[in-house]
Amino acid sequence: MENESLPENLEENTNDNPQDDALHQQVAVAGLYENWFLEYASYVILERAVPAIEDGLKPVQRRILHALKEMDDGRFNKVANVIGQTMQYHPHGDASINEAMVNLGQKDLVFDCQGNWGDYRTGDGAAAARYIEVRLSKFALDVIFNPQTTDWQLSYDGRKREPVALPVKFPLLLAHGVEGIAVGLSTKIMPHNFVELIEASIAVLKNKPFELYPDFLTGGSVDVSNYQDGHRGGKIRVRAKIEEFDKKTLVIKDIPFSTTTTNLIESIIKANDAGKIKIKKVIDNTAKDVEIQVQLAPGVSPDVTIDALYAFTDCEISISPNACVIIADKPHFVGVSEVLKVCTQQTVKLLERELEIRRDELMEKLLFSSLEKIFIENRIYRDIEECETFEDVIKTVDKGLEPYKPEFYREIVEEDILRLLEIRIKRISKYDGFKAEEAMKRLQEELAEVLDNLANIIRYSIDYFKNILKKHGKGRERKTEIKNFNTISAAVVAAANQKLYVDRVGGFIGYGLKKEEYVMDCSDIDDIIVFRQDGRCVVTKVQEKVFVGKDIIYVSVFKKNDDRKVYNLAYFDGKTGISYVKRFKVTAVTRDREYDLTAGNPKSKLLYFTANENGEAETIQINLTASCTARVKQFEYDFKELLIKGRDSMGNLLTKYPIRKITLKSAGVSTLGGVDIYYDENVGRLNRDEHGKYLGNFDAKDNILVIYKDGQYELTNFELTNRYEAKDIVSLSKFIPDGIITALYFDGASKLYYVKRFRIETTTIDKKFLFISDEKGSKLILASIDVYPRIEMSYKKDNQSGLIKEEVNLDEIAEVRGWKAMGSKLSTFKVQQITPLASKIVETPVIEQEEFSKEKEEGTQTSKLIPPEEIEFPESGEATTGEQLGLF
Repeated sequence: MENESLPENLEENTNDNPQDDALHQQVAVAGLYENWFLEYASYVILERAVPAIEDGLKPVQRRILHALKEMDDGRFNKVANVIGQTMQYHPHGDASINEAMVNLGQKDLVFDCQGNWGDYRTGDGAAAARYIEVRLSKFALDVIFNPQTTDWQLSYDGRKREPVALPVKFPLLLAHGVEGIAVGLSTKIMPHNFVELIEASIAVLKNKPFELYPDFLTGGSVDVSNYQDGHRGGKIRVRAKIEEFDKKTLVIKDIPFSTTTTNLIESIIKANDAGKIKIKKVIDNTAKDVEIQVQLAPGVSPDVTIDALYAFTDCEISISPNACVIIADKPHFVGVSEVLKVCTQQTVKLLERELEIRRDELMEKLLFSSLEKIFIENRIYRDIEECETFEDVIKTVDKGLEPYKPEFYREIVEEDILRLLEIRIKRISKYDGFKAEEAMKRLQEELAEVLDNLANIIRYSIDYFKNILKKHGKGRERKTEIKNFNTISAAVVAAANQKLYVDRVGGFIGYGLKKEEYVMDCSDIDDIIVFRQDGRCVVTKVQEKVFVGKDIIYVSVFKKNDDRKVYNLAYFDGKTGISYVKRFKVTAVTRDREYDLTAGNPKSKLLYFTANENGEAETIQINLTASCTARVKQFEYDFKELLIKGRDSMGNLLTKYPIRKITLKSAGVSTLGGVDIYYDENVGRLNRDEHGKYLGNFDAKDNILVIYKDGQYELTNFELTNRYEAKDIVSLSKFIPDGIITALYFDGASKLYYVKRFRIETTTIDKKFLFISDEKGSKLILASIDVYPRIEMSYKKDNQSGLIKEEVNLDEIAEVRGWKAMGSKLSTFKVQQITPLASKIVETPVIEQEEFSKEKEEGTQTSKLIPPEEIEFPESGEATTGEQLGLF
């Protein structure tokens, strides 16, 4: 054997030792793994996981769409057949193709589906590929395909051709959203609303600002305050829609994106088993619409449970977007606004290319029509009868066309002459010059339109997007409500699933000391604050059993940032022998760190201690020892004379004499005054952080008055855990017992408008009362807590064509009666329009200051109309027109 026949990396082996021969044939692998890994990573990124920005598709999705287009005949195709066709372009596994196709089908945009395609809400899978069918949607056929503007490449085996990228004239990537995990990076782009994407593309073309936020088929609500345009590092919070069916039942209507009803129910059951929430039963009634009933345990607050569901279950999830796309064969991290701009500009270029192709086609048609006209009308075809060779024929025709060549936009070539020679005699004999002129005129008109569109490509592109919106936008309105979510403290809403016990002498606390003294119920995520006899306090996480120090005098659940709870104490200083008193709050501490509440000297100890939930200041009696030299050995001290200071303060001098005992003389009242309450309608919650509308200063006996758009009112307390749906509310304010409510409503029975004025007579909390008629078709139009509400009423009298406008003082129409009264008629004529006016100004007589302040407070309230889009107006012509209704 000659050396030339050996492999290049091996030399001729002349060694008879087999071991030496094996060693001689080894190939070095240094660096191979690194190169192979990089090649594999590049393949996964470019060919599997990350979409291309040109069409927003992963390769398998692109091949599925191309296969469907090749098969398209208007009828449905078995998915199994489509899978086989797709595998001609790349050997994807049939399971992966099926999964990708089902995923596209469930997004309800580019496919028309038939059969059981599964349910993204419940997590149910699709039927087998041989049972379900698919075809391209009209939208996909309109915006995705055009062979003339598509760049092609050979398939993996060279037998077929496939598109490098589909000429998509729509931001499909942002409409579908995408999620993929590659090697070393991942991508997660949220789906966005179809209509908003088109409107944003039009805004880009008009150089106007725009904003894009996610929209999910599952509905629910989303907080996009930290979306950051979909960049890495951003975050969105998605919530289920939870409604209070009654005081014992909650209903989940929508679920968060990326969850299923099955997973959601499992998370609720798991939270209940862990003691985070207290529920009795979960019932899944999901069919056409999502409906999950959560039945509450007795005595459990629905509002607190809703917050707990958001805090401890999949009813609220956080999603971190990460917009990564392939641009010029490389992954890039961009924002969704940049993606939209690129897609919009690409659409403009594709539209421009289509117009250029159409322009060239029209010019060629006009050219040949002109050649044909000249060829036939000038009888050039007769000149070729005497030609002996085909070359002479071509020269003769070319010579006959010579006088007309300057009129053409390009040079006449041999191919043009050959086309003329292919015209049949039958066509020449039936040639109609007038019809030919009309056809050429139509081509010229179309060409002029195409040239105009090319010259005004931005205008043409805007019209294109508007046409897409008009043609395919119906039923694609936003499903996910954009809201600002309040931050839910898990410690506040966690169910009290444990019992706290204390061993005061031994110094242990925990929920496992069941033979010791019971303190209170708590949750297993609570922090516990402990005060000891030596004047030290410590905050620690609740455990089964934990040592916190001997001689415990007080144990309770610690609420961070609680500025209402005040501690009153008296202590003996071990160094000076002087006793001090102090009042302080504990709002924030470091867990498991001991804080000394005395002067810090050895042998100091607490003589008296109370914890007051609302800053109460009691009076105490101090008894000194009989042997002390003080003249007065018994005296009283009132804590209200003491300012509230920090926990590290020394306090004020109580006495320098030794104390025998301190006892409570009389209970005190709060020294903190009322609580300032605000209402933030963006999140539908009350707060004390000065967010939103100021409702007033509330004492313990005060309540909140809520007037709803459906004609009901409700009294609630001012607990910060209360929830209010701003979209259902006309007015939310501090309840004034003597305040007057003015209501204007349409009565469904009489088809007339009524005005009623009444005071709240009920005292039941958290119960709604209907104050308009309960007839079918009755609608609340206006509800006001203004003292002197006014409206402008437009009505039509019989036998008069025009409208009569009249200002009406509602307080003069109806007297103050009971809340169940019908009220007085607004007018007997056909009311066409109602517009609210500013409150009437009335000179205030000289009255007592207290009464005046009260009336002034009432007079500053505002009338409100139900927004017009919320009202279904009667067909009698008496209802107000929607465009004129609005809020003050």
